[in-house]
Amino acid sequence: MEKPDLSLEDAARGRGFLRIAGVDEVGRGPLAGPVTAAAVILDVNALPEGLNDSKKLTAKRRAIAEAEILARSNWAIAHASVEEIDAHNILRASHLAMERAVMALDPLPDFLLIDGNLIPRGLTLPAEAVVKGDARSVSIAAASILAKEARDRIMVDLAQQFPGYGWDRNAGYPSKQHREALVELGVTPHHRRSFKPVHKILYQE
Repeated sequence: MEKPDLSLEDAARGRGFLRIAGVDEVGRGPLAGPVTAAAVILDVNALPEGLNDSKKLTAKRRAIAEAEILARSNWAIAHASVEEIDAHNILRASHLAMERAVMALDPLPDFLLIDGNLIPRGLTLPAEAVVKGDARSVSIAAASILAKEARDRIMVDLAQQFPGYGWDRNAGYPSKQHREALVELGVTPHHRRSFKPVHKILYQE
C-alpha cells in the first residue's frame, strides 16, 4: 500500500516556496452536521509519525497522529454550517471551510496543496489541486486527520443532544440507523435540508 510522502512538498520547495500547507475537508456526504476543513503546514524536521489518509487509519492511530500533528505543526481548523451548505451547495460550502482554514493560519502559507480537483475561488495564494491528495501528500494527509477528528467530535457532541440517529457512530452519514431514525424521529435543526433523503421527509405531501 502506497503511503503519502513529501514529493509534492519538495517540488514546491524546489520552486522557491517555503510555507507549504496541505488542505483537506471532511463531511461532504453526511445528511447532518457541518463540513469541516483543516490546513496544516508541517515541520519537515519534525514530521509526525504514521501520517496517512485518515480513512486508512484506525481510530486509535488517528488519535495518536492527531496529537502529534497538533503539537508539531502550524495548523487551523474551520467549518461551514448546515445553513451555509443549504444556502450554497455542499461543494461551495466545503470550499468556504477550506478558505477559512487557510486564512486562519499564522503566518499565512505561500503555497497550497489542496485535496481534490478544484481550487476554492476565495483562495488567491499559489495552489495546486491534488486528486486523492490525502494518499499522496503528507501535508494533505495531516489535514485530513485533523478535519476528521474535529468533525467526529462535533457529531459525538450532537449525538448526545439528539439521540437516536447514531451520530456518535455514523458521523451523520446515511447509515441504516440514521435513515430509519429520520423517518421515525423526523428532521433536526442539524440536518441538511438540501440533501435528498432529508428533503423528501420534509416535503412528503
